[in-house]
Amino acid sequence: MKRIEQPVMLVVFGASGDLAHRKLIPALYHLAYQNLLPPNFTLLGFARTKYSDEEFREMARAGVEEYGVNGVDDHIWHWFSQGLFYQSGNYDDLDSFKKLAARVAKLEKQRPTNGSQLYYLATPPSVFEPITSLIYEVGLCRDDMEGQLRVIIEKPFGHDLESARALNQHLLKLFREDQIYRIDHYLGKETVQNILVFRFGNGIFEPVWNRTYIDHVQITVAEALGIEDRGGYYDKSGAIRDMVQNHMMQLLALTAMEPPFAFEAEAVRDQKVNVLRAIRPIDPARVDEWVVRAQYGSGVSNGKVIPGYTQEKGVPANSTTDSYIALKLDIDNWRWKGVPFYLRTGKAMPAKLTEINIVFRRPPLMLFETVDGDKVPPSNILTLRIQPDEGIRLSFDAKRPGPNVVIERVAMDFSYREQFGSQPAADAYERLLLDAILGDTTLFIRRDEVELAWDRITRILEGWQMQEDALKAQGKTAKLPTYPAGTWGPKEADELLAKDHRYWRNPASVRVSR
Repeated sequence: MKRIEQPVMLVVFGASGDLAHRKLIPALYHLAYQNLLPPNFTLLGFARTKYSDEEFREMARAGVEEYGVNGVDDHIWHWFSQGLFYQSGNYDDLDSFKKLAARVAKLEKQRPTNGSQLYYLATPPSVFEPITSLIYEVGLCRDDMEGQLRVIIEKPFGHDLESARALNQHLLKLFREDQIYRIDHYLGKETVQNILVFRFGNGIFEPVWNRTYIDHVQITVAEALGIEDRGGYYDKSGAIRDMVQNHMMQLLALTAMEPPFAFEAEAVRDQKVNVLRAIRPIDPARVDEWVVRAQYGSGVSNGKVIPGYTQEKGVPANSTTDSYIALKLDIDNWRWKGVPFYLRTGKAMPAKLTEINIVFRRPPLMLFETVDGDKVPPSNILTLRIQPDEGIRLSFDAKRPGPNVVIERVAMDFSYREQFGSQPAADAYERLLLDAILGDTTLFIRRDEVELAWDRITRILEGWQMQEDALKAQGKTAKLPTYPAGTWGPKEADELLAKDHRYWRNPASVRVSR
């Protein structure tokens, strides 16, 4: 990719926070390291913490040194740091934003961008509305100004359908849809983007990607750590809001979408929306037939002792917040009718990994079903490993050498690391920030994507609320199933698949028996 020639100014709200320190600034520096940023690239940080420009540069360098992939090259840092500036202020204060507008105007004269400016909200969602309102009020991002003016918003986009719609309505009163970049960092991962290349760029897989050949699909997003010191935040969110509504719905959409007419932003996003629209809504009164929620109990994961979820700091002892979710979704369209999609995510599981398992149907006649007295595993599996050890694995059956017909499961493996070298893959934020600078919305989320995903998830939340209200009327409280930390989830999640005569595909390298 060539260096961008159009200068740009990026204003980051929350620039003194963890996201900017760990992700955004190291990603921008690495783009500079690769000579991909435009000349006179300018970053103006804005937050409540009082920093001078020089103190902000020192903080930024510390972040690059600790979290960057290549350390710090003094020559490149000198060029990059000359474009770093800082302005302190409050997120809901008009005077602070008037001073910000004056600083933007001053920098625009010193480092002209022809009005190309991006405003990145790396802040808690509670201040999304005041920040965007004041950006507009002081004239920083109005659509009648010259140049390319865009607003980048971090997740979460609401906490249910109603709040997501309210946030979208608020934003669209101020900005055009094509100015709003809703960011989900999962879409910036190399292996997530490769789903589209793998599906639509290979003639051997594209024809079999449908209900005729695929039995079911499993998507797993597992985390080895518990919630640690995030109890106060996490207990208001849970796994379904933290992971399912955004990351996992996006993985499902990319796995199940129809081919776009071209690899263009609206064409790709149209097909993702069509998939989300085709997901069969879950009846809140029957939520237990489709969804399992649970909390981790005490145990050991990755050699670390983890207390039970309700023993974590900031979590009420009677909490019914889910740290684990497993659900079954049906997609009612021509390609996927009758092919269930099973999703699961949880904290304190045996490993940190994200993978998609495409489980193919058995042959119509199992000639070798009981060879050598053992039942041959029923399916071939295509595994798309998103993280870690990014790669693709196809398993199939083969005859073991010898005079007897003995069937053994073997695999063909593709490893990104082995194929493309040990250089770490670009951080997801690098790709997304670069696309935002270029004005490419392909990997960002559109309004209707957000609301459709929330519609399906809100029905589950309503079902849980109905259950808890019914128990409360009887003087009882809800109690969630538990699973020991370091295991793959509760038995109820196994039963969700067992009733369909299926089972979870746990990676053999980290398989844990209960």
